[in-house]
Amino acid sequence: MELPGGVKLKTLIVEDNATYRGLLKESLESLFPAMAIQEAMEGKEALQRVESFRPELVFMDIRLPGENGLQLTHRIKTSYPDTKVIILTSYDTVEYRQAAAQCGASSFMAKDALNFGQVETLVNSVLSGPNKPL
Repeated sequence: MELPGGVKLKTLIVEDNATYRGLLKESLESLFPAMAIQEAMEGKEALQRVESFRPELVFMDIRLPGENGLQLTHRIKTSYPDTKVIILTSYDTVEYRQAAAQCGASSFMAKDALNFGQVETLVNSVLSGPNKPL
């Protein structure tokens, strides 16, 4: 996916599970060949990548070693308010959705719902408009 002017959309995947991270990266590369993707396994690495890579889109796991994904989302959105964050979790609960919204997440995706169609729809909807309720 390209932004206006032919610039590649920069995406960061923050996920400690290497298998899931790889599957999500493969899905994104297949759906959006012009997407530039970097990865991080934990909070400190994620913040370093956000500062150096400046992604427009972040896929953020809630449960990470060290700082959790909700805290990281809040920190990223405070410093980079235009960055869109999609929360990933194995626990699709109302409480997590509310917490994600309070931290500034643009959207929420249950990990077990990973399929090409949903990923494509989610990315397009997050990038095409203002934040909607989770």
